[in-house]
Amino acid sequence: MASPSESLHSTVAQQRNMLTKALYKPLRALSERCARVWGDRTALEAALQEAFASVPYCKFLYVLDANGRQITANMSRDGLLDEHFGRDRSDRPYVREAMFERDALTNSRGQHYQQWADLGDGGQATDFVLSAAYISLRALRPSLTAMQFVRAADGRVLGFVGADFALRELPQAQALYEDPRRQRRVDADYPRPDAPSGASRLASKMDAQLDTVIRVMEELILVHGIYHVMLHFSSSQAVVWVVDDPFRYRLLAINELTNPDICLAYPKCPYPGNALVPAERVREILDNMRTLRSMEGRFYLRTGTVNIFNGMVSLSFSSDSSHYLPYEEFLKMDYSFWIDG
Repeated sequence: MASPSESLHSTVAQQRNMLTKALYKPLRALSERCARVWGDRTALEAALQEAFASVPYCKFLYVLDANGRQITANMSRDGLLDEHFGRDRSDRPYVREAMFERDALTNSRGQHYQQWADLGDGGQATDFVLSAAYISLRALRPSLTAMQFVRAADGRVLGFVGADFALRELPQAQALYEDPRRQRRVDADYPRPDAPSGASRLASKMDAQLDTVIRVMEELILVHGIYHVMLHFSSSQAVVWVVDDPFRYRLLAINELTNPDICLAYPKCPYPGNALVPAERVREILDNMRTLRSMEGRFYLRTGTVNIFNGMVSLSFSSDSSHYLPYEEFLKMDYSFWIDG
């Protein structure tokens, strides 16, 4: 497990390696069974049903053809979900990753293309891709998917077995990583000195991926003990405080804020019962900050902060004005108040 001296990125890598070791063998066995009954939907779904309990932490199991179209129902803890049959997943990030690896292997003309993940026993997780974490379409939560190639006897890739996981249901770090003390410089989005009067803000890197940033931050607050968040929209970074280490803040840069995998580096922590902000209002608070940031005009939101224990929201605008108010007032006020007030 992670030790306090490990960095954020090494902790994430360690957690992903642990998941690969836990998932590879059951998914490999399932893919081999699927290859034997390929083309028979009933038999494929029977294989999913029998294998489901052997895939730890799994939320959904399914089979895709070589083009990323689903050829079975979803197997879930509640049984088969038929509405997913025929779904085109080819544009989803985990399918694109798997297809990229498949095509790269094919184009290598038999040469060794990729060093597959090491299983620690002298073997490798062959034909196995554990996707980068992403935000799910339905629950809007950090998720990841394991994809196992299904091969015919002659080696052709027939399709893929997919296994979906919610990050909050996976085993995660038991100790916080250590945030290194180092100088960082991040340029903000102030208008250029030569910009004409009335020019609006420059779009920041965070603006381009704001949906992902908001969902990652929501997950960290609800599941991983983050109780105070300062989102610097202009400079594309965030400062966070954790209940298990309340005297030190951690600085997250844009490449970390847009990577849901970072949730694996934070130990799970129940949402505090004495927080003034109810858990079900956290998403709304963050979404409202996103809306404020996205509004056009000369005056715009630079920084948004929320502390779930004292129930306060603070907002700093390009006009150099700052506002501190209870979250209830923030949620019910007209947005024009912030721009015109």
